[in-house]
Amino acid sequence: MAKEKYVQEYSFNSSQKVLFNRLSTAGGLNEWFADNVRVQGKIYTFEWDGSEQKAEMVNKKDMKYVRFHWLDEEDEKTYFEFKLNVDELTGDLAIIVTDFAEPDEIKDARELWDSQISELRQILGS
Repeated sequence: MAKEKYVQEYSFNSSQKVLFNRLSTAGGLNEWFADNVRVQGKIYTFEWDGSEQKAEMVNKKDMKYVRFHWLDEEDEKTYFEFKLNVDELTGDLAIIVTDFAEPDEIKDARELWDSQISELRQILGS
């Protein structure tokens, strides 16, 4: 069954630079996304509870977005992405998370992102 794309948006009270650092560097991702993160070139190794998963950073634009593709994912079109959006009128900052999941797993996947982003909020005091 093909995975479906889904998008979630989270408002943040933080500087764009601080937030982008938490989304795009090993040290930043290590604080909230995984137990341990290592980078070798464009390959990021994420570790949770002793198991590892590798992703390639396939695209990045400073202060705008970063996109990863899981190396064990067969579908080359799938990815997960963190995009920063600044509202032109209010200056409000948001992270837009784009990911893919099986249709019957989207609800759980959304809840997992809610939990991860909650952890990021705590670290940033946002």
